[in-house]
Amino acid sequence: MEDNIKDVEMSMEQLLKESYDFKKIHKGDILQGKIIKVTKDEIFVNINYISDGIIPRLEALDNDEEDLRDLFSEGQNLDCMVIDLNDGEGNVLLSKNKAEAIKVWDEFEDSFKNGTLMVVKIKEEVRGGLIANVKGVRVFLPASQVSLRSSTNLKDFIGKQMEVKVIELDRSKGNVVISRKAIELKIEEKKKEALWKEIKLGEKRKGEVVRLTNFGAFVDIGGIQGLVHISDLSWKRILDPKEVVSIGDRVEVYVVNFDKEKNRLSLALKNVDENPWNSIKNKYNVNDVVEGRVSNITSFGAFVELEPGIEGLVPLGEIKEERVVKASDVLTIGDEVKVKILDMKINDKRITLSIKDAFESGVDYSEFNDNQEEVTLADLLGDKLKNLKLD
Repeated sequence: MEDNIKDVEMSMEQLLKESYDFKKIHKGDILQGKIIKVTKDEIFVNINYISDGIIPRLEALDNDEEDLRDLFSEGQNLDCMVIDLNDGEGNVLLSKNKAEAIKVWDEFEDSFKNGTLMVVKIKEEVRGGLIANVKGVRVFLPASQVSLRSSTNLKDFIGKQMEVKVIELDRSKGNVVISRKAIELKIEEKKKEALWKEIKLGEKRKGEVVRLTNFGAFVDIGGIQGLVHISDLSWKRILDPKEVVSIGDRVEVYVVNFDKEKNRLSLALKNVDENPWNSIKNKYNVNDVVEGRVSNITSFGAFVELEPGIEGLVPLGEIKEERVVKASDVLTIGDEVKVKILDMKINDKRITLSIKDAFESGVDYSEFNDNQEEVTLADLLGDKLKNLKLD
């Protein structure tokens, strides 16, 4: 009889062992269980133990705003940490948050060493940046690492999810620093590589003005910034890029030159097909007297703009009959003057002009340039001729 009882006990023990494969568990163990029931405030989990595990709301969520039934379902597997072997009602007290907080450090390590991306939800703004909560661990996102765009408003990111990577990690101190900017930089690098392979000389590209300097404007054409030199912003002479463009302007530019190895890109905003020098033969001739505007003054003379993009030089000796030491003593930028065309070298884009030769003895001849009728001395001098006294 006793032997039969022993056999039954051994059979029951064997059955339980084969059915549940129970193992000893201890506080702090990380176990994987399967959800068998979810209520508003608790999650019941089969942890392959003599009793089930229970996860209270505070050990399953970071806040009290969400319903457990909306986030968890029966049959779902969870990693849990054993907090207590008996919660007072015979169940094993578990924590999903604490288990994840331990395992997440392995994820941080992977992201830090291998660049693996992580998805975080921004919780709040603090001095110098933002805070995200990743599986129970507070991580810091510095303002300088939020985005490539310098004008980013940190408050716009609160409550939003974003992909980040770990850039600083100190497990012993519990410090984790993340970056979104590092990911954007990688994306930009890929865009640059693809763009460098596509760029062709002379082609037109759309871009955005991102920076202005005293020597030109930088335009982003989709991942690569190129310089539009001040001389290539317009066919007319300009002194400041702000005369033509502003930061944020959407523009169309021409590819003038590029060097992938040096990461240099030269662009032009002025339309290469509208080069005014192409039609200059049909407009001007040597000995013509025309009107212009003083556009620049140098130590060797003054430049006069005949039309946007077309300038000629008036040497010092061609400003007045009298000797001129400094052009600025006689002329000012913006002055409207009449000039005579002395020479034209169109291929070199050079025109030589004279102010003094546009006048003779104080008489302005320019109004007669296009007159096809015969002009007499009396027509030019008018009443002055009547006042002459003959000997």
